[in-house]
Amino acid sequence: MKRAVFIDRDGTLSEEVGYINHPSRFRLFPYAAPAIKLLNESGWLAIVTTNQAGVARGYFSEDMIQTVHAAMTGELERGEAQLDAIYYCAHHPSVGEAPYRFDCDCRKPKPGLISRAAREFEIDLAASWMVGDRYSDVELARNAGVNSAFVLSGYGRGEWEHQRAGWATQPDLVAADLFAAVTAIVKGKTLAGAEGQSALSGGIV
Repeated sequence: MKRAVFIDRDGTLSEEVGYINHPSRFRLFPYAAPAIKLLNESGWLAIVTTNQAGVARGYFSEDMIQTVHAAMTGELERGEAQLDAIYYCAHHPSVGEAPYRFDCDCRKPKPGLISRAAREFEIDLAASWMVGDRYSDVELARNAGVNSAFVLSGYGRGEWEHQRAGWATQPDLVAADLFAAVTAIVKGKTLAGAEGQSALSGGIV
């Protein structure tokens, strides 16, 4: 079975700018391609999992998601980095019209996107990771049975500094950004367990 790193898009792989209704608004972080390339070279699957409820809200179409993702993969490939798959949820449980107004199992933090990837790629979830800048990504990791890496890019620093005291689940790893998280993961460095919990207060890689 394969190991995978599941990666949130906005705020983790790319700048958090709100709903992206045009490719010109999408900007990869400069360390995104090196991080994905490191996963490629280390034998890990690199899979994006992202909520895109702007479709349900009527802000843009699914075609726009495909256009943005084509631009994203092209830019990554120019940096010699390749994603193995992209999974997105365009639904919202209470906003919009059918078929997008739908209480699905794929909207993070529900585990549907990761479960689907696990079936399609034969992934060992217990050996895999979810990397994101929101507490919902930590919840997703718990719900899907993967390890969690929380990054301080995007919304991360604000949530980490002001909200984590109320979190029911703490991440297994805290990193400054995606590249730092991936480097720690491929090197087998984690902050899990009792020792890790004490390290988390200052243990940011």
